[in-house]
Amino acid sequence: MNELLQQLTLEEKVSLLTGQDFWSLPAIPRIGLASLVMSDGPVGVRGTGYAPDDPSIALPSPTALAATWDVALAERAGRLLGQESRRKGVHVLLGPTVNLHRTPLGGRHFECYSEDPLLTGEIAAGFVAGVQSHGVGTTVKHLVGNDFETERMTVDVRIPPRALREIYLAPFERVVAAGGWGVMSAYNGVNGSPMASHGGLQDEVLKREWGFDGVVVSDWRAARDTVAAATGGLDIAMPAMDNPWGAKLVEAVRAGKVAEELIDDKVLRVLRLAARTGALDGHRLPDPPLDEDGTAVAHEVAARSFVLAANDGVLPLTGNDLTRVAVIGALATDARVLGGGSAQVTPPHVISPLDGLRAALPGVDVAYAIGADPRPFLPAASGPSWGAFELDLDGYDFTVPTGTVRWIGDLPGGCDVARVTSMTLRTTLHPDISGQHVLAISGFGSFELTVGDEKLYEGSLHPPGTGRADLLLHPREQRFEVTLEAGVTVPVVLRQTFEPGMAHSVATTLGHRAPGPDDEGLIAEAVALAARSDVAVVVVGTTEQVESEGFDRTSLALPGRQDELVSRVAAANPRTIVVVNAGSPVLLPWSDEAAAVLLTWFPGQEAGAALADVLLGVSEPGGRLPTTWPRREEDCPVLDVRVTDGALTYEEDIFVGYRGWLRSGASPLFAFGHGLGYTTFAYEDLQVAGTGVRVTVTNTGERPGREVVQIYLSSAADAGRPPLWLAGFASVTAVPGEKVTVEIPLPERAFQIWDESWRTIPGDYTVTAAHALDDPRLTTSLTVSPTA
Repeated sequence: MNELLQQLTLEEKVSLLTGQDFWSLPAIPRIGLASLVMSDGPVGVRGTGYAPDDPSIALPSPTALAATWDVALAERAGRLLGQESRRKGVHVLLGPTVNLHRTPLGGRHFECYSEDPLLTGEIAAGFVAGVQSHGVGTTVKHLVGNDFETERMTVDVRIPPRALREIYLAPFERVVAAGGWGVMSAYNGVNGSPMASHGGLQDEVLKREWGFDGVVVSDWRAARDTVAAATGGLDIAMPAMDNPWGAKLVEAVRAGKVAEELIDDKVLRVLRLAARTGALDGHRLPDPPLDEDGTAVAHEVAARSFVLAANDGVLPLTGNDLTRVAVIGALATDARVLGGGSAQVTPPHVISPLDGLRAALPGVDVAYAIGADPRPFLPAASGPSWGAFELDLDGYDFTVPTGTVRWIGDLPGGCDVARVTSMTLRTTLHPDISGQHVLAISGFGSFELTVGDEKLYEGSLHPPGTGRADLLLHPREQRFEVTLEAGVTVPVVLRQTFEPGMAHSVATTLGHRAPGPDDEGLIAEAVALAARSDVAVVVVGTTEQVESEGFDRTSLALPGRQDELVSRVAAANPRTIVVVNAGSPVLLPWSDEAAAVLLTWFPGQEAGAALADVLLGVSEPGGRLPTTWPRREEDCPVLDVRVTDGALTYEEDIFVGYRGWLRSGASPLFAFGHGLGYTTFAYEDLQVAGTGVRVTVTNTGERPGREVVQIYLSSAADAGRPPLWLAGFASVTAVPGEKVTVEIPLPERAFQIWDESWRTIPGDYTVTAAHALDDPRLTTSLTVSPTA
């Protein structure tokens, strides 16, 4: 690489560290360097923009992946996204996110793995290995302390040294040790320094102490100071807009404010990344094997992630005994399969819970009622009443499946963002009900809506001067009533105009609601349907306006009248199964009233098909909770995300998640690691074996099944530690009567604390093999000797 470096001018070197557009770095053909392309990708590979003819596989949310407690499956999910990245010409996937579930109010909770650093690090390491096996880089993010969204661009997060090392940096350290090629620095500051300029963490810890030889890329527009970012360990500043490097960094080097040797180190890291990803001559990668079936992987991860939190025996259902199944809830048809913000992709299909159950029960009357609609915005126009949705993007014509249009970055059809100033969506509405229909526009920009010959709206949904981040993350909605006659087709035209250069980000929806009952009438319809059905499946959950990137939640309660809906349906039908479609914990005040509670997270494109398999016993509900589920909001040991004077202090220190629950003594609704199956396992033997433990379990039920063996440590040698902490885990599968023995290593770090350096605590430890944190099965002891 040094010989290539010597061929570059200072301007060329700096160009390789500075985004040339929204998603890429420039090519330098004379040294054989192609443009390095990046893409968002927690659940799917979006690519550099929206390509109508090239959808993206949508896997379940990262929290769902962690709920599998299966590193091998995480690696398979990574291989799929590595395969997708290569297919889309992407060299670097921006993920995984390993920030911790510090508080359930965190708006981006669904995009993170767990409240536990060990589980987070192991799942992330598996995912990274899978992606990078295809020669696609990852950037584990967001280093560090981006565990909430409130004032995330500017807040200074005050993290005590021990918590910083043992909890928040631990997953990053694990991924670096596993060979991750990239790290993304966060928007926020940590202990007084913005992360994009934090030399203490990015240079001293990450690069020098951990030996990281990859690149550190800023979060988009997080680098704000030319010299501080250059000397603070950052390697790549993204994107092109508002970038402090480029000519400013060249000038700083020539003025002696930044050493050119420092620039050279950064460029060598970029060239190393280019070589690893096949973007450099002499290092081209073979064509990727297309051996991962995206639909199959999405289906498997979803089914394996579902956590059966409660079951009185109603599950699994037997299709032969069913004549009518009631499926209830707005989210049963408008499934929320992925989170909001940068996690969004456009999948090739989405199977709703209603469609999944109807397909799996062809001889059964699967009837539907909305029941309660928690969506503050109207759902996108779609369905048989609507014609094709035809888009004209300043002369480039294509169609979209519904009334929603989204992209970030490159425009469809290769349109020039500098020249595109308008987009027109044309469709028709053929109503089957006469009366007051409601249409809506949501998004940002200036709009004009015409129905038939009547212009219903012209103007902007946001006040002048609204910032770009607020526009993207906080769309607004405007509604309009229009009287329509059944069977009479009317044209509908929505035109959107952009300021020059602003068409790189679009999140526009044409919404629709047909005439129908009021809120009370909807619940009454659902209760009546449930009462005359063999079983009722109620799907409840959060909405994009409640749980998304860009803001934190203000409550753990389900939005709207969903709690009331569940209680009233359960009173009408004792065989009521509640499916919770939320990316993070919500309150379940009716949990004792339902026959079964199934937590499905944001389950990806195969949502309904995987749900049907689990409800009908085709698949085992294989998930275990990666985060504690509270009974009451006030019981949560860490909840507050309020920023005071620009800062938020992690006063709880290391007592995050179940560590905090154990210290407080409060009882959650469902403990960390909890999850039921359709069979039972007996724990028969636990022995210390070398640097780990050996556990033997037997399937004592009547069905094949899966058990996640969880190993916890405890010790009185350090009064500052929690009563228990996770030290290892492994999943086993067994048929009825089968005995399985699994060996689980216990890493040295499990016996260490941070006290200005890593220090092993000698003494006696209790080792517990458990089904869940609150369900210990076997214990043994081991002694750690003092180090010489």
